[in-house]
Amino acid sequence: PGRIMADTPERGDVVVFKAPPSQHQDYIKRVIGLPGDMIQVIDGQVILNGTPVPRERIADIVLPETPTSHCLTATSGERAADGTISCRYPRYRETLPGGKSYEVLDTAQHTTGDDTQVYVVPKGMLFLMGDNRDHSADSRFPAIENGAIGMVPEANLVGKAWVSVFSTDGNAEWLLPWTWFTAARWSRIGDGF
Repeated sequence: PGRIMADTPERGDVVVFKAPPSQHQDYIKRVIGLPGDMIQVIDGQVILNGTPVPRERIADIVLPETPTSHCLTATSGERAADGTISCRYPRYRETLPGGKSYEVLDTAQHTTGDDTQVYVVPKGMLFLMGDNRDHSADSRFPAIENGAIGMVPEANLVGKAWVSVFSTDGNAEWLLPWTWFTAARWSRIGDGF
């Protein structure tokens, strides 16, 4: 109801949904668990139905620090000779059963979301996680207004995310349209999920 050709998403799909508890705000996250699945995170690694999801270390991601987008941890900033600062974060490739593969960030040494209880996904619900694992208010945490989402009812799905329409480095100001172009992350625009 409310969706055209509604279908249960697959593990690894990126979905847009109305965030619990009030359902007034749209969020976007990756589907990790389907109804009946058991999910746990141990030392930052997802355990799906008792089996660790393969996680391979790949090249770090390096992003420039900007006035509105600072490095997420004290140890992630690197100062160049010209005084500019770059933020370096560990990156991993996870591969879910069925072969769907994607990249995730692990930006902090240890956070509360790195070790969780076992969650059993109830019928009609989904377990969703963000790809920036240490900075994602996702299904690992109870639903609170404008915060974490808890498990999400399938009925809250708006649809599957297909492509990144626009992305900025955090320096764009909505009232100053020319900043939209200088802050655009052109390499991410048009990326598929």
